[in-house]
Amino acid sequence: MTQVKKANGEFEQFSEDKVLSSIKRAGIPKELQDNVLSEVKSKLYNNIPTFEIYQIIIDSLSRTEQPYATARYSLKQAIMLLGPTGYPFEDFVAKVLESQGYSTQTRQVLEGRCVNHEVDVIAEKEGQKVLVEAKFHNNPGTRSDVHVALYMKSRFEDLKDRFKFDEAWIVTNTKTTLDANTFAYCSGLKIISWNYPEGNSLRDMIERSTLHPITMLTRLSAAQKLKLLEDGIIICHDILDKPQVLDVIGLTHEEKKDTLSELEFICKSHTPKDSLHQD
Repeated sequence: MTQVKKANGEFEQFSEDKVLSSIKRAGIPKELQDNVLSEVKSKLYNNIPTFEIYQIIIDSLSRTEQPYATARYSLKQAIMLLGPTGYPFEDFVAKVLESQGYSTQTRQVLEGRCVNHEVDVIAEKEGQKVLVEAKFHNNPGTRSDVHVALYMKSRFEDLKDRFKFDEAWIVTNTKTTLDANTFAYCSGLKIISWNYPEGNSLRDMIERSTLHPITMLTRLSAAQKLKLLEDGIIICHDILDKPQVLDVIGLTHEEKKDTLSELEFICKSHTPKDSLHQD
């Protein structure tokens, strides 16, 4: 049986169902799904890293007649490109929460009972006020551990009475350790990680809202995407709503046309049928 090496160094048995589910979840057209899976299976070897499987899928999709399919499959990797400072990730989390009906503020400095705190996101909805720690990692194998949860609990206790916070959340783009989840459950913290909790993870929230980050775009260079991020353009809908923002990054007429076509493909809504993922 073929073993797969995950990003955190652990091993698990290769699963066709997980690969196929991840392809379906990304909204890849049905006519491409079996061909992509067949190519993955043809290149398997024991202890293959998951990033190699991901690259096989990306390479396979790039050769199809669906030129923008690779962008839709790269959501997790695109989130990790919202760096290196992490500020774009904080803004992205705020936009996702706004899509859930929250009003938000980012990067507020609050004077607690003991010390000052720079708070990533404050979210309010229906009288509920939430303190949010947006924990960004640019390595898929990095997990937020119990120290992050302990720190957040201490910060919440120092701020909750003075600023009337009702809850504290940790939102992270990777995964969390078992100890972090256990402490959070015991102490009343809420954790939203890449794939947890089931049905309401960060990935689920992004897919339901179709708020895809501009870092998914394959038609733009890294420098062009960075320029847009610096200008506060975080999600693909920001560009679709105001295509003129592309004028500042020096695109030709054809390049702009291709970029807008890719944006429309990325933002096209789809409903995932399951939550399995290869890694």
